Amino acid sequence: MKARLFAFFTLLALSAPAFAVQPDEILPDAKLEQRARNISANLRCLVCQNQSIDDSDASLAKDLRLLVRERLKAGDSDPQVKEFLVARYGNFILLKPPFEWDTLLLWLSPFAILGLGAAAVFAARRKGQDAQGDKAVAPLSEEESARLKSLLGQSPDEGQA
Repeated sequence: MKARLFAFFTLLALSAPAFAVQPDEILPDAKLEQRARNISANLRCLVCQNQSIDDSDASLAKDLRLLVRERLKAGDSDPQVKEFLVARYGNFILLKPPFEWDTLLLWLSPFAILGLGAAAVFAARRKGQDAQGDKAVAPLSEEESARLKSLLGQSPDEGQA
């Protein structure tokens, strides 16, 4: 019974993106529908922000999917549809925004964070090495040496060579 429930919920989870595009949104022309799917798979849902509008159930994503289909039915090419949406919502609507001046921070911030992390690790290791280098190890006194040998169960003359 557990295996059946696991299989059911796994299949349900895998089919979740299929629920996003409603039957009333699908275009009768299969080629036009495929173009719409290709475009909407690369557009960010402005509500979910980490999903394409093709995968999102948000009402704004549905509106954007319908807008894409309307533009395609009006005769726009794929780049024209994207340009229209970018003009309206900015590069943020693209899941893969272009490398431009206004997206420079977006593209370079992961590398900057990685560099800062590496610098912090390097500085911490160097500080640890400097702290160890400053502390000279003093030799044991006669009393400490005798105490250590007694704790280890050795006679006082045993450890000398």
